[in-house]
Amino acid sequence: MKTTIAEVKHHVGQEVTIGAWLANKRSSGKISFLQLRDGTGFIQGVVEKKNVPEEVFQLAKSLPQESSVYITGTVHADERSPYGYELAVTDIRVIHLAKDYPITPKNHGTEFLMDHRHLWLRSRRQHAIMKIRDEIIHATVEFFRKNGFVKVDAPILTGSAPEGTTELFHTKYFDEDAYLSQSGQLYMEAAAMALGKVYSFGPTFRAEKSKTRRHLIEFWMVEPEMAFCSFEENLQVQENYVSYLVQSVLNNCRQELKTLERDVSKLEKVTPPFPRITYDEAIKLLHEQGFDDIQWGDDFGAPHETAIANSFDKPVFITHYPKAIKPFYMEPDPERKEVVLCADLIAPEGYGEIIGGSERIHDYDLLKQRIEEFGLPLQAYEWYLDLRRYGSVPHSGFGLGLERTVAWIAGIEHVRETIPFPRLLNRIYP
Repeated sequence: MKTTIAEVKHHVGQEVTIGAWLANKRSSGKISFLQLRDGTGFIQGVVEKKNVPEEVFQLAKSLPQESSVYITGTVHADERSPYGYELAVTDIRVIHLAKDYPITPKNHGTEFLMDHRHLWLRSRRQHAIMKIRDEIIHATVEFFRKNGFVKVDAPILTGSAPEGTTELFHTKYFDEDAYLSQSGQLYMEAAAMALGKVYSFGPTFRAEKSKTRRHLIEFWMVEPEMAFCSFEENLQVQENYVSYLVQSVLNNCRQELKTLERDVSKLEKVTPPFPRITYDEAIKLLHEQGFDDIQWGDDFGAPHETAIANSFDKPVFITHYPKAIKPFYMEPDPERKEVVLCADLIAPEGYGEIIGGSERIHDYDLLKQRIEEFGLPLQAYEWYLDLRRYGSVPHSGFGLGLERTVAWIAGIEHVRETIPFPRLLNRIYP
């Protein structure tokens, strides 16, 4: 019976055949232990000399790492195995013998592993990270569908930018200028005026010459927008969504979290409501912790965000930033015009901002004024202004960075491991 490693639990005591790769092996006298993987999971195949023909035993001992095989054996429950089962091997059929596989069980440098990313993905650690990423994507679609959102796809090529064009990739669109999108937000605002509650989920690009562990050149964003939605309601959606992601990973990726040695007790605390502090309170908190360099009106860097996050055991909202350091489309606080109705959600454990959101300006005259103040070309935003000309309503939204969220939930130090093929400063291979 042909099956997969993920399905062997349904075949205990039965003989099965699995298409697999040899991740690693060790031999001890008259027994060989084969670490096998098939994409769905990992399992140990035990080859005993007394139970197989001599040629099968010799093949098991000589198989090179990452060779592909059809392996046949009887499934046994095994409490000692991390996966709960092992395979008593009776036959091995070689599909392809891999020679001199470059990623061996020894330690390799990061640059070497990045050069071989197409192969590094096969490792147990990278397998666990990709499974957690997939679970977060699945939970995202599930959460928004359950809550009445419609998925709308934003364009990747745009003629304007939500936050200016200084960090955008420029290209020619026939005889016009165009940019790779840094956000689908403006288009989601248009879609929200048609469909009420929407979200986009796709790749975004920022030509930011940063080498920090939090930055990628190409990354994926989840960007909901909601008509008739206040700033407060927006925060509630965010904390419910993030909690839903964490619970989905806890419920469905326990083995992967164990592989990554993630402290799940920290994730189990992630339930609504999340703590909130204003930008003013954050500045005061930083001064109390010795950050004398930060002044009112400055944006927060990674050390500041980490210090703030360390004061809480859940993600924390920092609200009401100064208008001068935020994008043009954010609604000013009606009681204090120099700050805007916005919030950044800072993840615990030093992972930084995972969400930025706000109530959007819905007044035509104010939005036009802000576009002009930012020195943006008015003509490029005429369609965006149309949303305020024809049936404007209060509305709010946010953007969640997928890779930072995966890094936090999985407990990964660098975001480069959270995307299959990372694009970094000076790296576009493979």
